[in-house]
Amino acid sequence: MSTLYIVATPIGNLKDISARAADVLEAVDYIACEDTRTSGVLLNHLGINASTFAFHQHNEHQKVNHIMNILDARQNVAIISDAGTPGISDPGFLAVRAAHRGGHTVTVVPGPDAATTALVASGLPCDKYVFEGFLPQKKGRQKRLKQLVEEDRSVVLYESPYRLQKLLNELRAYMGDQRITAVCRELTKKFEEIVRGPLKSVCDRFELRDEIKGEIVVIIAPKGYSE
Repeated sequence: MSTLYIVATPIGNLKDISARAADVLEAVDYIACEDTRTSGVLLNHLGINASTFAFHQHNEHQKVNHIMNILDARQNVAIISDAGTPGISDPGFLAVRAAHRGGHTVTVVPGPDAATTALVASGLPCDKYVFEGFLPQKKGRQKRLKQLVEEDRSVVLYESPYRLQKLLNELRAYMGDQRITAVCRELTKKFEEIVRGPLKSVCDRFELRDEIKGEIVVIIAPKGYSE
């Protein structure tokens, strides 16, 4: 049967693409991209002229059928996101499930992942952690924040730079001034930055900025963690 490849791509630095990932992207019949324009930059960097189509959160359900038609025709498909590993806060899960149900081979080509990269870089406990991704914007947000207060594992959150200050203020309100937190911004890129310390200190540092840019991962220490 055909193979569905889940291929991790760089979260910033294009040099982080693996040789195996490049080989797979060159060999498959089609590449499903979260954004064909963003992926085009990577594919051009690799010198790959591929048949691509859009596969994102707004068309995922419809495009799964398209992917299955390709696989059923004995052709191979790779899924890539704009950055990192597909399926982690990005489309991928539905296609992988469908491929398994259809009797096709599913192969993951591992590589960059913003969540674990930030977790390791944060200097906070890595032995146990919970990945939350983006918190709900409205319904269920306050309830989830209250639950995270009691979490005895490190917590990994994704956040938009435009909403970072709001999130930090909420975390401080629920968890107090002293909960150790790390804000990891623009990982692997030229202006990579890790702002780490008690929530009050981290909040104060970002409040001084006129503008916050870049991809952001927030790591929160477990309840009771002390340095």
